[in-house]
Amino acid sequence: MKNYLLTPGPTPIPPKILEILAEPIIHHRTPQFRKILKEATEDLKYTFQTKSDVFIFSSSGTGAMEAAVANLLSPNDTVITIEAGKFGERWTEICKAYKINTEVIKVEGGRSVEPEMIESKIKAQDSKFKAVFTTLCETSTGTTHNIKAIGELLKDTDTVLVTDAVSGLGVIPLETDNWSCDVVVAGSQKGLMLPPGLSFISVSQKAWNLIKDSKSPKYYFDLSKAKKASDKTDTPFTPAISLVIALRESLKMIREEGLEKRFERYKKMAEAVKRAVTSIGLELFAEKNCQSDAITAIKVPENIDGEKLVKTMREKYGIWVAEGQAELKGKIFRIAHMGYIREKDIIRCLSVLEKVLHSLGYKFKRGETIKVARAILK
Repeated sequence: MKNYLLTPGPTPIPPKILEILAEPIIHHRTPQFRKILKEATEDLKYTFQTKSDVFIFSSSGTGAMEAAVANLLSPNDTVITIEAGKFGERWTEICKAYKINTEVIKVEGGRSVEPEMIESKIKAQDSKFKAVFTTLCETSTGTTHNIKAIGELLKDTDTVLVTDAVSGLGVIPLETDNWSCDVVVAGSQKGLMLPPGLSFISVSQKAWNLIKDSKSPKYYFDLSKAKKASDKTDTPFTPAISLVIALRESLKMIREEGLEKRFERYKKMAEAVKRAVTSIGLELFAEKNCQSDAITAIKVPENIDGEKLVKTMREKYGIWVAEGQAELKGKIFRIAHMGYIREKDIIRCLSVLEKVLHSLGYKFKRGETIKVARAILK
């Protein structure tokens, strides 16, 4: 049985990328690999929409998140973290591991943070906040934060804006420089159409000014080491060679399509999923004004076993969607539309979703989701 990944990472890998990953490995301290690294880094800057430094780590996206905390801050510094789901909470957890004083803005699941909430927190506190940690796309709830507005709020201050774009880079708009995002982190296994194993971090000059005073311990994730090596088109440690070579190709694919066309394609798939599932009475978890074009979170209907729904789709039909996490386990399921997920995958997923819902006793008009989705995707 063929498996169809519609999870928020990993996402499907294009055949061209799979072929590259199967090629013999090369040595990394060579002119051949440095050329590949240079091209990949330049195309990363295009995808990040930045002229600032961008570095590649051999790690999951969480590695780049930890690098941001370790390099920007010192013990007892004070920061703001935005918690609107599982991955906003991760910023808080990493900061606490580095003994950073963390002021949390808690946002109800399915909603996005209001920039005014951040502004009020800053004005109300005597302490100076070194950074605000945000999430572009909170995949645990299917929401997107208004990073542009938060960047506007912080751009003329000394406070650095740090954004987790692990699930959003290359999928939904993010203009790193124009939106005054000082540090942006991302990963390889979502919008960039690669296996897990690479993370990325962009660093503005404003962020470098903070980095030079950092006293937190760091070794592998030391951005000063990464900068010194990058200036020579090199890496401080052995990179994930095959993944970097595949990254160059995936970024070429993104450039050839163009970011705007790419964003529009994902937006259309997102609309198809959202309108299709609501056409049969299902409810979306995220509020309308902050629903993500990268992933759709859907409430499990009453009297339906959410865990059984996801398990049956996966094990009987080969359609992999994601369960809810933590307190949302069994209460929502999530369908991704990012990376190499295509329109025909969306149709197949909706078809199987109907079959499984019907088998579990949910009453609706059969075939409606397919009709609605096809009308949008045509």
